[in-house]
Amino acid sequence: MTATTTHPTDLATVPRATRLRGRLRMPPDKSISHRALLLAAMATGTSRIANASGALDPRSTAACLRALGVTIEGEEQDGAVDWRITSPGRAAWRTPDGPLDCGNSGTTMRLLTGLLGGTALDATLDGDASLRGRPMRRVAEPLRAMGATVDGAGDATLPPLRVVGRTPLRSIDWTTAVPSAQVKSAILLAGLAAGGVTSVTEATATRDHTERMLRARGVQVRSEAVAGATGDGAQRVSIAGGQTVRPLDQTVPGDISAAAFWLVAGAVHPDAELVLEGVGVNPTRRAVIDLLRAMGASITESASGGVETGEPTATLTVRSSDLAAIDASAGDVARCIDEVPVLALAAACARGPSRFSGAGELRHKESDRLVGIMEGLCALGADVTLDGDDLVVQGGAGRTAFGLRGATVQSLADHRLAMTFAVAGLVASGTTAIDAASSAAISYPGFFSDLERLRA
Repeated sequence: MTATTTHPTDLATVPRATRLRGRLRMPPDKSISHRALLLAAMATGTSRIANASGALDPRSTAACLRALGVTIEGEEQDGAVDWRITSPGRAAWRTPDGPLDCGNSGTTMRLLTGLLGGTALDATLDGDASLRGRPMRRVAEPLRAMGATVDGAGDATLPPLRVVGRTPLRSIDWTTAVPSAQVKSAILLAGLAAGGVTSVTEATATRDHTERMLRARGVQVRSEAVAGATGDGAQRVSIAGGQTVRPLDQTVPGDISAAAFWLVAGAVHPDAELVLEGVGVNPTRRAVIDLLRAMGASITESASGGVETGEPTATLTVRSSDLAAIDASAGDVARCIDEVPVLALAAACARGPSRFSGAGELRHKESDRLVGIMEGLCALGADVTLDGDDLVVQGGAGRTAFGLRGATVQSLADHRLAMTFAVAGLVASGTTAIDAASSAAISYPGFFSDLERLRA
């Protein structure tokens, strides 16, 4: 395999692998790394974050916080970063000298919008061309209801976003139109600067890293099932304003979203055994494991030590498996939204037709991922269609390599698509070429190096 990693039009070529073997330690969890930086910056004092993600997105978060007057020093550790954060506290953040550059990171922009809404600052959040095309309405609307000013381009929700905070904010009881952990987190973080109790109701419970990490820092957060509500696992999360976030030392576990690529690779390849160490298996993030097991994947799991700020970890072993189709509900999809691209690849290598329902959230990622998944997998010989916001994948029972054949595919400069198509190349006949492969560095800088190790 060859891959250049310096230009957005680079190609990575992946020939079919005869076997896959190896042991990997997953890169640090990106979602947790973002939140650890932000919560450390909210607190007054010094926090240390060990094994944080060295990917581009969390570095954008760190750069924005430095521009707000937070001292952040990092020591590189094999693709990860050990951060030391010293902050005067959110109330003492300074007005930045210019726009805060969020790069390609929607997490940075959405969560910082919530944090800045509860300050006395006037700041502008901007990003790259991709981020400028991603509407921020679902964050802007609740923040406006709380009394902050959030103005953008286009329909007034396209970046760059100007955020003029207010203290105190008004508390709200908000129901999200589409389940989103980022929107929930933005509202909860703003709610700490509100008078009274702020609540967020979701039709499906999304990942709860923010809630767990706030509790570890001394903040009371209440989560409860919503009696009589429709939806798959509906819940309400509430937070009282005026609570203090304490500084804390934390170690970030391995990213289950990164592990998902190797779980699928090991399951669909006919001669594979892969061991993944130190993977975070938070109950609200492990749906990809549960869905693959429901498809017949051979995945064993053993606890790998302590629980960091409520985040359990495990060592996962995956072996070649005979997969069957799955019907993933909208609730399932919401719980594994980042892993849907590679799960669609697993479905293409399974017996029978699979459906991923209610996947419209994927249209608002770094690309329109629904279209990207369909076009990329079809280019590789799979049978994938869209039924509204449902993704329908016809399996390939009885076909050699399940009908996948090497081709040149477009990743749309979307990191999760680039890695999905690279994994497809491991089982497709011939050689697969992935355009804009360097986008993988957004979340997994060492992905192609790890791929080369496993195929060797």
